[in-house]
Amino acid sequence: MGIRECIPYLHVNGAARAIAFYVEAFGAKENYRLSEPSGRVGHAELDFGGTLVMLADEFPELGFTGPSEGRLTTVTLHLHVDDADAAIARAVAAGARVLRVPTTEFYGERSGRVRDPFGHEWSIGHEVEKVSPEEMQRRYTELLSPK
Repeated sequence: MGIRECIPYLHVNGAARAIAFYVEAFGAKENYRLSEPSGRVGHAELDFGGTLVMLADEFPELGFTGPSEGRLTTVTLHLHVDDADAAIARAVAAGARVLRVPTTEFYGERSGRVRDPFGHEWSIGHEVEKVSPEEMQRRYTELLSPK
């Protein structure tokens, strides 16, 4: 078996609204969507700067539900961008909620985290310094060592 890709697949309550949000907040491009006559989205594909993300409405009758208050996600999606501060501000303007303000981190990235209106969490960052894995480990150990 050879793996060619690993593609996130999001389930949301309100896929059509989520697609509009991801286009506005993150600049994603909708490739296509398949909708039921009722309007429920059975499948859609979005291009996030060359990375594919699939999504669909919730199908509770099949056990597919998205996060919500009280049913939070266990996955964070990471967007590597040119300017994390600007990208987070754009997401917030579109309706996301800041979970962690942008901060320059020990691993050489400036990043923050938001929760979109559909319950999914996004880490958004940009590189500020090239840091080797060995240096990251040294800094991480120092950060977590008792003072």
